[in-house]
Amino acid sequence: MENRLDEAASPYLQQHADNPVAWQPWDETAHELAEERDVPIFLSVGYAACHWCHVMAEESFEDPAIAERLNGSFVPIKVDREERPDVDSVYMSVCQMVRGRGGWPLSVFLTPDRRPFQVGTYFPPEPKRGLPAFGDLLDDVADSWNDPDERAEIGKRADRWADAVADELEATPEAGGEAPDEAFLDAAASTAVRRADREHGGWGRGQKFPQPGRIHLLLRAFDRTGREEYRDVAVEALNAMVGGGLYDHVGGGFHRYCVDREWTVPHFEKMLYDNAEIPRALLAGYRVTGADRYAAAVRGTFAFVERELTHPDGGFYATLDAESETPDGDREEGAFYTWTPAEVEAAVDESTDAALFCDRYGVTEAGNFENGRTVLTESTPVETLAEEHDLAPAAVEERLAGAREAVAAARAERPRPPRDEKVLAGWNGLMISALAEGAVALDPSYADAAVEAVSFCRDRLWDADDRRLSRRVKDGDVGVEGYLEDYAFLCRGALDCYQATGDVEQLSFALELGRAIREDFYDPEAGTLYFTPAGGESLVARPQELTDASTPASTGVAVELLSRLALVAPEAGFDAVAETVVETHAETLESEPLSHAALALAADDRAVGALELTVAADGLPERFRAALADRYLPTGFLSVRPPTADGVRRWADELGLEAIPPLWANREARDGEPTVYACREFTCSPPKHDVAEALAWADD
Repeated sequence: MENRLDEAASPYLQQHADNPVAWQPWDETAHELAEERDVPIFLSVGYAACHWCHVMAEESFEDPAIAERLNGSFVPIKVDREERPDVDSVYMSVCQMVRGRGGWPLSVFLTPDRRPFQVGTYFPPEPKRGLPAFGDLLDDVADSWNDPDERAEIGKRADRWADAVADELEATPEAGGEAPDEAFLDAAASTAVRRADREHGGWGRGQKFPQPGRIHLLLRAFDRTGREEYRDVAVEALNAMVGGGLYDHVGGGFHRYCVDREWTVPHFEKMLYDNAEIPRALLAGYRVTGADRYAAAVRGTFAFVERELTHPDGGFYATLDAESETPDGDREEGAFYTWTPAEVEAAVDESTDAALFCDRYGVTEAGNFENGRTVLTESTPVETLAEEHDLAPAAVEERLAGAREAVAAARAERPRPPRDEKVLAGWNGLMISALAEGAVALDPSYADAAVEAVSFCRDRLWDADDRRLSRRVKDGDVGVEGYLEDYAFLCRGALDCYQATGDVEQLSFALELGRAIREDFYDPEAGTLYFTPAGGESLVARPQELTDASTPASTGVAVELLSRLALVAPEAGFDAVAETVVETHAETLESEPLSHAALALAADDRAVGALELTVAADGLPERFRAALADRYLPTGFLSVRPPTADGVRRWADELGLEAIPPLWANREARDGEPTVYACREFTCSPPKHDVAEALAWADD
């Protein structure tokens, strides 16, 4: 048995191609090998930017003695969770059920037919904190497998765990409930307020994760009810994320999460999905509050993505690693991002500017991180600095901007964190949506990058003949059958591009993806959308994705976009799918809305109905976009159609519509000028040439 990862496209798998462990990819060859040898599978799941994955690799997987045990008594399989979220979902659910928590690296022992019977996360090389040494664990599992009585017990446990995870992930209620009504949003927001950390912002008393879905719930509830507490809790979370160590104050962009309650020290990996979903929450906050700092953080994040995560042909790469090389040649987490006062003083020529930078971002001799280093946080207000240095606030801002440029230039000379250059369809869809929303709210040029990324994904990952989407492309190698998140996130991205540009090609692609979701992921008997397509690889369970995690739940995003697509193609059955899924999971939503924020928002969309803004024009006029830039319209759907009836008929034919949808019917341009109609629940404003006038009608 030899290591077979040398030809893997995944950078994470390639990192392990030189291990003495004879790693196998997750494929039939590996599974058949376990059957032939009658040995268990050791499954290790991780991702390229995972700090503890690197630690366990260095401690154990590079150890020849450990490799000898793994190769002799097991078939070791490596999985990149970013390529195979279905495998990760199933076995991570087992870990959470058995251990009460999860994480990566995920370590699972399986029977040859892939049923789990032992599970954990990181295991140290020596016993530590109640964890067994990894080598001892391997010996114990191998001994148990080779003992007939103990193997019988392993089989029984594997059956129990497989049945439990199938029930957890695959089953749906025998009878659906009643879809939530308009009052549901208020109840969900109240729950978010009760659970919030009002002292430090966000949720939780330990590690702090960004929770964009909860912020959207709160801002939407504030907009509808006027309860200031909802806005305040959302603002506290946004301020903590923008002002603390989660945000990169020199280079822009967001890290994964913070390890402390105060949002000071992050886990330093930068994931594409965070740098899409957090800006979407910031844009909502900007439109609700008018706070320029939110818009600035969005611009900084988009600049980071353009500079460091953009493929030359237009798609977006997956991640930047948490670790990079130190001057001594060691790899350390945060080495690229942390500072000492001496390093700042060496980078910034003017001593006053260096002092301002250190005071503003909390750079001290003691530091707030390891080895006297500092993670930058907004530690001193600009107004306080202005008073202390006898400067005008505007002058302080100018000096800080110059200091940030100097620090950024110095940082650019450091060894950079490795980049995972696979392009994932779903994560690209999230980034496309963020850029498209930014194009309407901030700068129309963001739409160019969004449209280019849609084209990249459509050209490389979409098979128009078979109507199939692949998940990953890396160096021209296309692979992995797409999951619901790939179809749903990319579909929403294309639909958002249509809203930002009025480009019918974007709408056409969104409709194609929507039809594929309906056909391949919807099970009418179960009344739900599954994460894997019908006819896909059979695992111990066919998972659903209802709960928000590091990305929004794909089921919620799919319901949201199917409801929107139904306005364009009412005959396509999209609305019936969305309605059934919400009803199937109504009780789950009512009992735990915060864990299911994406689906809760989609259910609220359906409860209140979309605010339709139909624009009859050749593309979205700039003056219309400018009028919408600062308007918070969470249930709005901006639909551009040609100005004439003949043009609409051509679009309907091009899109494969059976008839002109009510959204467009009889809503032509008037007086030879771009015209907008605002409609809700089958009632419309008079035709207007001014967006503000149409929205004023909708507000009455």
